[in-house]
Amino acid sequence: MPGQTREKKIMFPRRENEPEYALLNDPETQLVNCHGKPVETVPQNDPRRQEDFVINDEPQERINPNRYKQHGFFFTADNCIACHACEAACSEKNDNPAHLAFRSVGFVEGGSYPDYRRINISMACNHCDNPVCLKGCPTRAYTKFAEYGAVLQDPDICFGCGYCTWVCPYNAPQLDPVKGQVSKCNMCVDRLEVGLKPACVSACLGKALEFGVIENIPEGREQAKTEIPGFPRTDITHPNIRFQQKRTLPRDMKRVDSMPLKYHKDDRAGKFKPVLDPKQGFNRKWNLKKLLGSHENAHVAFTLSAQAVMGAFALLVLGRWFGVAPLADYQRGAAFVPVLVLMVILLGFGMFRLNMHLGKPHRFYRGFYNLRMSPVSREIAGVTLFFIGLTGYTLFSLFDAGWAEVPANLLAAAGLFGLGYGGYYMYKLYRIPARPYWDHWHTAAAFLGAGLALGSLLLAVTALVFGSLSMDQGRMLAAVVAAGLLLEGAGLLFHYRNLGHSESEAAASFYEQGAAYGYSYWLRNILLLIGAVLALAMAGLGLTGPVAFGLLTLLALGSAVLGRAMFYVLVVPTTMPGAFFWKNKGFVEHARETGLAEMPQLGVVYERHHEFKLSKLLQTIRQTSLKDKMGQFRRIFTG
Repeated sequence: MPGQTREKKIMFPRRENEPEYALLNDPETQLVNCHGKPVETVPQNDPRRQEDFVINDEPQERINPNRYKQHGFFFTADNCIACHACEAACSEKNDNPAHLAFRSVGFVEGGSYPDYRRINISMACNHCDNPVCLKGCPTRAYTKFAEYGAVLQDPDICFGCGYCTWVCPYNAPQLDPVKGQVSKCNMCVDRLEVGLKPACVSACLGKALEFGVIENIPEGREQAKTEIPGFPRTDITHPNIRFQQKRTLPRDMKRVDSMPLKYHKDDRAGKFKPVLDPKQGFNRKWNLKKLLGSHENAHVAFTLSAQAVMGAFALLVLGRWFGVAPLADYQRGAAFVPVLVLMVILLGFGMFRLNMHLGKPHRFYRGFYNLRMSPVSREIAGVTLFFIGLTGYTLFSLFDAGWAEVPANLLAAAGLFGLGYGGYYMYKLYRIPARPYWDHWHTAAAFLGAGLALGSLLLAVTALVFGSLSMDQGRMLAAVVAAGLLLEGAGLLFHYRNLGHSESEAAASFYEQGAAYGYSYWLRNILLLIGAVLALAMAGLGLTGPVAFGLLTLLALGSAVLGRAMFYVLVVPTTMPGAFFWKNKGFVEHARETGLAEMPQLGVVYERHHEFKLSKLLQTIRQTSLKDKMGQFRRIFTG
């Protein structure tokens, strides 16, 4: 009723006999943190200070006086015994399945007998000052709360793209391979509101975990470091966690998971840096099954098809507008309309393939929600505009009449704008500091090179099929193919040199590139080189027949598929060390290959969300009557 106020409730009941170690205790706090950011999350005169904190539509009774101050975790590595009580308490409170954990415990170890040392690391979300997950999420599922500075995420809004798991340096957001949605640590804000520490902190047996207003050093502690061996770089997000680690450690601390990294002490910097640890030796392998059967094959299909269509469209439209004779003549040939139709089909296939890769493909429209910050949203908007422009341009090109030229040109202009905008953010979304292998200009060279090479081949092969490829057109398109392949080759060369001298996770990518996928890597390079030489010869000598273009297409396409698959497989993210079984990529792959993933106690499951829905969708189309299809689709995508 108007004028009535709701009774304030306590969402999380506090026991009368709550032990002292579970209570928050921050009588005094700092004004700024070590990064120069204010600890107060809102100014003193901010009207939000007068508002109720609402959880699940219930106003909460104000108990914690530090509600509007940035809180964070404090971890004493010397005290952690890897009992995993923090994991268990967190999973129990959040009702997580066995394969999902918001907090996890890993370790690094080093030295030699009898002086062999190990430190354990317990890690959850760090509720950073600069949460890149929030900025990257296209659905706006993340919020940086003024209350406690918590970075909260709503799984119901998430549509399962997983981009937040790419950009986070600490592997805090967890993509559930069964439900196809992300969830994460919520700082136990309901417990904070009643003066209690998070569940993981209260459960810690060795007082390794503490919690409070950031920069407050807990009782009995002396240090407040921003990093320890195994903790990824902090300059990306400024995480709200502090450490104490006083025991002397060996100069090299190794990970026990499958990641080919160790942490070497740099005396000049006074800290440990990630360097290569070649666990599997230097023998070259093919690994084609793993390479071509990657979880990210939908991204391979989408990026290659989109870039090929973008390259072909740009050549056709700009060639006509700027009066490039061979390209202007192409539009008067028999292949013009068929190639446009083929481009619409090819881009539509790529977009469909990528959409079905989402955890919740029926929520695809949420990808437009965060145009203000997310490069994913901007890429989606740009590619969608390009698809609309391409489709409209194709439609009006069917009419051989003067009245169709004006709308066709307007749609072509819209398509070109979408191409530039979407193509740029297709590249920008991979410039991720947390994934050093991608964070190099070779990504732009690879994408632009693929667009030029595959787009030109799309035009040439279609014209050959319809018998309308002239000598001038063939030579020009072959020259563009050569330019694209050479551009990609130059990017690969500089990228190779950069990786070879890197002191980050990129060193592990360099190692995997030359060892686990060594033969596949050099096969791609050989195909790329031969393709560039052949394209130059075709452009110079006028070899524009079907045999030459057929061979060039096989070389360029083979190089493109292998290269793009390696682009996704070889990336090594900055992330926390795992254990022998838990949070170990190598063990996860082994469990899925051998069937151990059927045992829920191992914490490994098969990736089921997008493959399951696509197979069920196809089965529904085949087996149900038209009358029942809509109800079946609704149950597939919502259940």
